Amino acid sequence: MAPAVRGLKSFVWQKLKSAVFDDFSKEEEWKIMLLDDYTTKLLSLCCKMTDLLGENITVVENVYKTREPVPHMKAIYLITPTKKSVDGLIDDFIHKSSSRYKAAYVYFTDFCPDSLFNKIKASCAKSIKRCKEINISFFPYESQVFTLNIPDAFYRCYSPTLEKTKDKDAVLQVMAEQIVTLCATLDENPGVRYKSGPSDRASKLAQLVEKSLENYYKTDEKSQIKAKTHSQLIIIDRGFDPVSTVLHELTFQAMAYDLLPIENDTYKYKTEGSGGKEKEAILEEDDDLWVKMRHKHIADVIEEIPKLLKDASSKTKAAEGKLSISALSQLMKKMPLYRKEISKQVVHLNIAEDCMSKFKSNIERLCKTEQDLALGTDAEGQKVKDSMRVLLPVLLNKSHDSYDKIRAILLYIFSTNGTTQENLDKLIQNVQIESDSDMIRNWKYLDVPVISSFVAQQHKYTRRDRSKEETFQLSRWTPVIKDVMEDAIENKLDSKDWPYCSRCPPTWNGSGAVSARQKPRASVREERRSGARLIVFVIGGVTYSEMRSAYEVSEAYKSCEVVIGSTHILTPRRLLEEVKSLSKPKDMVCIKDE
Repeated sequence: MAPAVRGLKSFVWQKLKSAVFDDFSKEEEWKIMLLDDYTTKLLSLCCKMTDLLGENITVVENVYKTREPVPHMKAIYLITPTKKSVDGLIDDFIHKSSSRYKAAYVYFTDFCPDSLFNKIKASCAKSIKRCKEINISFFPYESQVFTLNIPDAFYRCYSPTLEKTKDKDAVLQVMAEQIVTLCATLDENPGVRYKSGPSDRASKLAQLVEKSLENYYKTDEKSQIKAKTHSQLIIIDRGFDPVSTVLHELTFQAMAYDLLPIENDTYKYKTEGSGGKEKEAILEEDDDLWVKMRHKHIADVIEEIPKLLKDASSKTKAAEGKLSISALSQLMKKMPLYRKEISKQVVHLNIAEDCMSKFKSNIERLCKTEQDLALGTDAEGQKVKDSMRVLLPVLLNKSHDSYDKIRAILLYIFSTNGTTQENLDKLIQNVQIESDSDMIRNWKYLDVPVISSFVAQQHKYTRRDRSKEETFQLSRWTPVIKDVMEDAIENKLDSKDWPYCSRCPPTWNGSGAVSARQKPRASVREERRSGARLIVFVIGGVTYSEMRSAYEVSEAYKSCEVVIGSTHILTPRRLLEEVKSLSKPKDMVCIKDE
């Protein structure tokens, strides 16, 4: 049996059930469901076909494609309010005599613009029996991780060519509206705050979110606003912690997505033997072993998985040794379970061994240099006096590819708060990365100093002392966002650096501590039981190590669940390509809106 749907995914599925499927709870007839690309991905993240069958959905079709008519059946359209999806709907009912379905029940994921709504009314109003907006405009990527549905978000936020255009403001408005649908799905009206910095992106987005929350939670008659809940939403710009985006991570999920060609969460591997077949495995939360292993250090994973395989094999052999009829019948029942268990273990062992082969051949030597540059101290705690001396062996090593050298150069630049123009030009020339030099130079558009100047000196976040924590020598760096999460829960964030947008911010009780004046003492335990929520949103992409931090902090502070989200998930390679693209013209990067 698959594990229960977790966290955010469960919230989204429950909202879909109440907003869509409960409308048909008294009907027992089978229906067809029409989805577009966005809603196909949304449903695949939070339910299985068996769940849809349980709601009397017999067939799921793509609204964009030509389909066979089924005029005796009703159709549920779960679609985004875009021209392409609406055209697909209209096309099914444009000719009354040859409508594809008996009737249409339309559910938009978001607000439907008047222009599209009027187009539907003029074309096929009589065929539509219901039309609703359900407000789910985000992907529940994991139980505590969400992403938004905004293609090219990174370019639209950071490209200098769009700096003074309406594009940037428009994308922030879309982000705000999508973040509000997340808050609504969680039934939260959080206090919104942001990290003040050289750019106004975080403050603008925070203000837009606050305004959108006010609008969303207004009641129709009295314009009363839903009270603020005991939760916080913190908005951070990507340039806040550039180090975590380029460092080689050695925890299982982050390492695998960095070093292996995993696309759409799919890992490809070959079975053993001369005629080994290529197989695919999807890395998802339905796999309990993946959930158990993904945040562990690779050294622990390499040790644990073979033990699990050995245990599973010995269970099978022990069962095979019993020859009674009842023992054999029990074995027959258990064998598919064992087979499934072992096949998952084999997949993860393959991933771990793939990671280790890359690590041993090249990455191990890089990691020490990266950690020393990132922290400014070596494994013994001695201060790094000359960062260039630490960097040079990496640049001179011919076995490191240009991506790894660029990552090391960036860590050197981040550690010294920028370098000189002359030094940067020499580094780029000597390493022969002229064609990719924008992967380094364009960080200035994220407000990260590349060329040092007195003006660009950034106030760095004061780090928590983790010297007493046990760590692996090559994994000493902790994402800055983890410090922010812990400081937020402990109410240690400076309100000057982290101002609220709300006129009356809620009493933050992430740690379970509530102001006695605002909350009766008897209900403190109740609050701790229900738990406050800390939502962190990063403009411009979130890393796998930052995602891991959300789970680690939630585990450490039982009274507070941390949910983290962004425009998209980053791998170091993807980020470098996106940074490089910032200096290109818009038509070379952006997908045209449908």
